[in-house]
Amino acid sequence: MNLVTIKSLRLICLLSLITVVASLTAHAQDIRLQLNNLDKLEARARDSVDVTLDGALLHLAEKFLNIKDPKEAAVKELLAGLKGIYVKSFEFDKEGEYSTSDVDAIRAQLRAPGWSRMIGVKSKKDGENAEVYMMMTTGSQIGGIVVIATNPKQLTVVNIIGTIDLDKLSQLSGKFGIPSIELIRNEKKTPKE
Repeated sequence: MNLVTIKSLRLICLLSLITVVASLTAHAQDIRLQLNNLDKLEARARDSVDVTLDGALLHLAEKFLNIKDPKEAAVKELLAGLKGIYVKSFEFDKEGEYSTSDVDAIRAQLRAPGWSRMIGVKSKKDGENAEVYMMMTTGSQIGGIVVIATNPKQLTVVNIIGTIDLDKLSQLSGKFGIPSIELIRNEKKTPKE
């Protein structure tokens, strides 16, 4: 091989690597939702929660968990695979303080390639709705999850990014601003249960 061919191959390899990194960065940005449109609701809300845990902050939170406690050790193990936890939750004194367009702006982002709606629950009687979306990465790995929970006086959006183990995810329920969520599992129970 001559020197020109080797330089050309290096350039092609470098350009290929840049393309792969750029596509991975774009994919990660598709997983993190833009929730800024909900910021305006804070002024109208009686109570609000705004959680942004990413990168170093998320791993700093890991350090406060006691690995001798089995539950906290499992949470620490789950956090190790995560890249971010983002929560916006609002509770209002009266109905009509947020609109369907506020929620539709979030749903529109979930139409991006890779996102799939896994669960949708609607109650006409109570006006309560819950939706769960998942982003699958290569293979059967979950790369992101979004939960949208609404009722006439409350709106909550949870966006979790990173490698997610569903069995361990339930242990984040009620922590880091994530509402308590019970995952229904199809397990056989003994007659005493």
